[in-house]
Order: sequence, then structure tokens, then C-alpha cells
Amino acid sequence: MTALPTLPLGEQSIPVVGLGTYGLFGAKGTAQVVTAIEAGYRLLDTAQGYGNEAEVAAGMRRSGVDPAEFLLTTKLPNGDHGYDETLASFDRSQTALDVDVVDLYLIHWPMPEVDRFVESWKAMIRLRDEGRIRSIGVSNFSPEQIDRLERETGELPSLNQVELRVGLDQADLRAYHEAKGIVTESYSPLKHGSALAKDPVVTRIAEAHGVSWNQVALRWNLQLGTVVIPRSTDAGRQASNLAVTGFELTGDEMQAVSALRP
Repeated sequence: MTALPTLPLGEQSIPVVGLGTYGLFGAKGTAQVVTAIEAGYRLLDTAQGYGNEAEVAAGMRRSGVDPAEFLLTTKLPNGDHGYDETLASFDRSQTALDVDVVDLYLIHWPMPEVDRFVESWKAMIRLRDEGRIRSIGVSNFSPEQIDRLERETGELPSLNQVELRVGLDQADLRAYHEAKGIVTESYSPLKHGSALAKDPVVTRIAEAHGVSWNQVALRWNLQLGTVVIPRSTDAGRQASNLAVTGFELTGDEMQAVSALRP
């Protein structure tokens, strides 16, 4: 198995393709995680709010792969914002995941109506400095909210996980991340897949490279410089989503996909 390319993430490296695990529950969900790991996934993305941290952890153990090979992500749920609340919530996630160190811990949403994300960020800095988290980041944050974190704590997130897909390229946010040294991670990168699968532009590009529509969409995303975490429960699709490093879209093809509005 060829190792996936990676991007720097603090003192770690993050694979450019990972598995989104939303909706993977119970014994079936654990088995689907094992299948993905067998296909080559090493970046696994879960969240306390998904209700499946234990299933993801069980899949990692059952796979027999050295735990040091994984980059495991989980997230602070919306109802746990605040300094003490974040510390307690992280304890629950760490127990469910059954790990000594969480590789990447994110604030799932900024929850501006609660306005306690800075308090949570301070707690996460403490947890990282105590060695219980390797990297800290955010999800669904705007540049203004990230600026506030930096202004009030002196610390920038290592990564911002946001919806980024064909039709929503987040160009301004990506430029901001690049200027700040923040990794952009894309969730829902295959949204509107039924439309993309039939789109003549995508079909033409896929045929030119001998790949599938989903591989075109993910390759476009990767060439924007992002990390992608597509979700799939199907073994064939999991493998297909991972096989996106053996071809490259031309400049014209990138522009054609960027112009689509599925």
C-alpha cells in the first residue's frame, strides 16, 4: 500500500484523505471503520456529537494496525462550551476513545450565540500543554472568530474544518488560512454527488483520466490544497475515495470544475 501524501500539522503530519465517520454506529459502524482502515485510511474523523467515538475506537483496535499510525480527530460538542465544561467534555471523549493522547481536538462549532468559544480554546491550550492533545483546531469558524482566538490567547488553530466542495470553494477562507498557516480540511466534499455524477463536465474529465466522478471531485479539492474527509459505508467507495493521488487535473480542468454550481 502506497502511503498517502501528508501536510504538516504542528509537530504531526496529516494525511490528505481521511474517513468521515458521521452515521457509523454499532457493530456495523465498527466493521465499516475496520474496512476503511484495511483499505488504507489512517486519518479518522469522529466527534462526541456523532455518538460513535467508541465505535471508531473499537474499529481501530480490531484492525490490528499500530495505534501510532493513526491521526484521530474528535470534537467538542456544542453544549459543552466553557473552560471547565471543555475539560470535563474532553475527559468523556478520551474515555470513549480509550487513548492516552488525542491527535487532533476541534471546537465543533463556534456557537456565537453562547460566546464561550474563547474559554473553550483556553482549556484546549491547557490540555495540549499537558500532553493530552497533540494539535488543537476548530471547525466552521470564520476569519473574524479565528482572529479573536489569536487576539485573546496568542494561539492560532492548526486546522479549520469547514464545508468545502464543488460549488463552494471557500476561496477567501482558504486564502486567509494560507496566510495564517492553518490547514483547511473539507467535510462533505462529495455533496450533491447525484448531480456531479451526471454532469457532462465531470463525466468528460473522469473519462479522460479513467477515474470516477467522485475521484474527480476529491482530486479538485486536493489540488486546492485541502485535506478531505469523505464519508462512505461502502467498501468499494471507501477504496475509490482513497485512490485520488495517481492523476492530476489540468489547469483548464480545475477551472471547469470550479465553475460548476451543482
